[in-house]
Amino acid sequence: MTMTEHQTIYPPEAPTNCDLCPRLVAYRSKNRLEHPGWFNAPVPSFGDKSAKLLVIGLAPGVTGANKTGRPFTGDWAGDLLYATLGKFGYTEGEYQARADDGLELKEAMITNAVRCVPPKNKPVGTEVNTCRNYLMARIDALPDARVLLCLGKIAHDSTLRAFDLKVKDHPFGHGTEYALPGDRILLSSYHCSRYNTNTGRLTAAMFEDVFSRANELLGR
Repeated sequence: MTMTEHQTIYPPEAPTNCDLCPRLVAYRSKNRLEHPGWFNAPVPSFGDKSAKLLVIGLAPGVTGANKTGRPFTGDWAGDLLYATLGKFGYTEGEYQARADDGLELKEAMITNAVRCVPPKNKPVGTEVNTCRNYLMARIDALPDARVLLCLGKIAHDSTLRAFDLKVKDHPFGHGTEYALPGDRILLSSYHCSRYNTNTGRLTAAMFEDVFSRANELLGR
């Protein structure tokens, strides 16, 4: 089945009460009871519908995007991501870690491989596979997105599978780059999580190098 055919079935964004993954539904329901003022729903993509760059993360953080309703907003990963997007000319306004801070993205969009927050920030394989339908539809809805920047191995692998490419032939690594069908490019980075930055696995300079490469590929 082609990505376009998937899009005729799945919209680019999951419905508020998506019930496809029982474990994620149960966790979402638990969070709604404990934190009724939080977003607690599948987090929609955020950014420019004419995006040339699509950043693909793993999943919402429980006290980050799951709380605020905007990808990478309200946690350490978002602090680094939005600062870097700003440095490379993809933002308008000031990021203040709130969904209502007025920040806008230019020529970029952020989404996640899994739209609902998973327990312990770890989705299982069936959840990644199920949510890939929304990822495929999101990519299909962005015909100008030439660079798909994946943060972490799960996003990298799921994006490859969305294009029916074999993971073993396209191994994940920081700064890896692969051609995708439709004149797109898969560019990957270690995830900008607090763990990766605290341990030195990912530095701000390493992260910026990947965005510099994305700009080169886009002719920006």
